[in-house]
Amino acid sequence: MSSVTPKAASFSFSAMRRSPLTILVHVSVLLIVIMWTLPTAGLFISSFRDKDQLALSGWWTSLSASEQNLVARTEDPDQQREMDGKFILEGQLLVADKPTEVMAFGFSSREPNKFLPGETAEMKNGTLTVTEDGHYQMIQEEPFTGSRGKRVFYTAVVPPKFGLDNYREVLTSEGIGRSFINSLTVTIPATVIPILIAAYAAYALSWMKMPGRSLLLAVVVGLLVVPLQMSLIPLLRLYNDIGAVFGVGAKTYLGIWLAHTGFGLPLAIYLLRNYISSLPREIIESAKVDGATDFEIFMRIVLPLSFPALASFGIFQFLWVWNDLLVATVFLGTGEEHMVLTARLRELLGSRGGNWEILTASAFVSIAVPLLVFFTLQRYLVRGLLAGSVK
Repeated sequence: MSSVTPKAASFSFSAMRRSPLTILVHVSVLLIVIMWTLPTAGLFISSFRDKDQLALSGWWTSLSASEQNLVARTEDPDQQREMDGKFILEGQLLVADKPTEVMAFGFSSREPNKFLPGETAEMKNGTLTVTEDGHYQMIQEEPFTGSRGKRVFYTAVVPPKFGLDNYREVLTSEGIGRSFINSLTVTIPATVIPILIAAYAAYALSWMKMPGRSLLLAVVVGLLVVPLQMSLIPLLRLYNDIGAVFGVGAKTYLGIWLAHTGFGLPLAIYLLRNYISSLPREIIESAKVDGATDFEIFMRIVLPLSFPALASFGIFQFLWVWNDLLVATVFLGTGEEHMVLTARLRELLGSRGGNWEILTASAFVSIAVPLLVFFTLQRYLVRGLLAGSVK
């Protein structure tokens, strides 16, 4: 006879019935993780690639050789030699760590790959021959003149190349250190100030009786959907008018601190209020019975217990302010003295988007500090976000 009890059999059957749903959930989570991780992995790989290869092919081809249109110059005219009444320039187009094979060549930028390796290209004053291994020979009946060699265009197979050149270019750029300090100067106060204000407001909306408390909470929720771009210019004009009265300049750190505080307060108050209102009522009432004031209850009981919510909002606010470019440009401008890191990295591209390949390295340089903050406080993130969702 079977020794399986009815209860165990029922549990086993229930587990088997739920297993397809469990598998589906796991597969869905895995797909979401891959969809979010794959672009970041591609950006990370691209940040180490050679800038010429990065401009021509995607990161998924980074481990395979690629064809590139290149240009090189022959030896200087003073290296020419004369043989049988003709003047010859010879040399090698390929270098050890670059192309491995010439696919085509030409002497004009209009037709850079007109001839195949080994063919003789008829030029205006002579001939040009390039072999598959990159050896070239240019022959003229008259001596070569000029201070530089002639240009030779060629298409070659280039092996994959990785290095730290992109990071070196970003980190050694002029002003990058000052911009890093400016970003910290903007981000740290712009994260701490709204947390301090919102914590007091959240406690008041949760445990202090006042007329219009529900209306105030509704206003806070409504402010969550106000686009930043809609209020940015009015806020700047208001700050300039007030600054003109009190003699405060427009391009100061105080202005951007107040701006980020205003933009971050609605979410901060809403998030902290949900957490603080979910704290056990018995703790608050016991403290009041013992004669504690609201300030003492807030400082000694509520604030220490609310650290997960404070850390959650701190992560979001730090990430938003650190990665901000629009508010920093409006309130601080693009002067060298106050330029933040995101503005500095944008300036590296130039006005026409040159050197765009360094964006890959710039992205990982700029996220180094936010990643450090996130991994330091991430254990509090979920606890703070889910606070107040269930009771």
